[in-house]
Amino acid sequence: MNTTTIQNESPQNNYQQEVIINLAPTGMVPTRQMSPQVPLTVNEIVEQACRCIEIGANIVHLHARDETDKPTYKKAVYENIIAGIREKHSDVVLGVSLSGREFTTFAERSDVLELSGDLKPDLASLTLSSMNFASGPSVNAPDMIIQLAQKMLEVGIKPELEVFDLGMINMVEYLADKNLINPPYYLNLILGNLATAQVNPSHIAALVTSIPSESVWTVGGIGRAQRSANALGILHGNGARVGLEDNLWMDNERTLPATNEMLTSGVVKFAEWMGKTTATPKRVRQMLNLGS
Repeated sequence: MNTTTIQNESPQNNYQQEVIINLAPTGMVPTRQMSPQVPLTVNEIVEQACRCIEIGANIVHLHARDETDKPTYKKAVYENIIAGIREKHSDVVLGVSLSGREFTTFAERSDVLELSGDLKPDLASLTLSSMNFASGPSVNAPDMIIQLAQKMLEVGIKPELEVFDLGMINMVEYLADKNLINPPYYLNLILGNLATAQVNPSHIAALVTSIPSESVWTVGGIGRAQRSANALGILHGNGARVGLEDNLWMDNERTLPATNEMLTSGVVKFAEWMGKTTATPKRVRQMLNLGS
């Protein structure tokens, strides 16, 4: 399979002047104690997502919480979040989490993939290997990855391929060779995690020069890595992933708490400063070959 250079020779490079802003507002880790700004209830997630869409976010990467604010896999909660966002922004691209950090069975992790009709998500996250976060492991066995990819192919939901390290790009190529994923592939490079790739030239070069040619790729960063990672994605890729899931602060000294709106606005302004524009949701659907 052909690979791309940092200039990204993919056909999707036609869209590079129109960037993706992928908002990850909640995640599985942030709590009220960590930040009073993190949205946890359905209404909070919907309200913050909608405000960020109005600023320029064109993809929203969703995690759901239950009535005790704990992460949940249940499709009924995702259903309410998706319905709330689509009531105001029917064309925005919505993705859901299939995380293995707390949920271990295929039935749990694939539950949200059963949503259909207007409530069916456009994307679902697929982490391509097991790894350690600072707070604990994310277990993604090969057979689980394959099962989730097969299910997404069956129901017509595109994988949001979460890449934390070079070996995960090998897994992208494996899934492509097995016809379990279809181009254009959507890769989210997530840098700065303790045990995986960092925002430094050698790590970045290894990842970017290995991306399959028929790919759209954005870049996110964990904690202090977020701003540098977002800049990389805006400058050389197809956009950035940003939000409180990955980073709770506006500064490296951790004196200014962030909000999802502040983080989104910062990335949009940086893109504009670089002479780029934020893609409309309709354009993102064209970039990723999603339905209208």
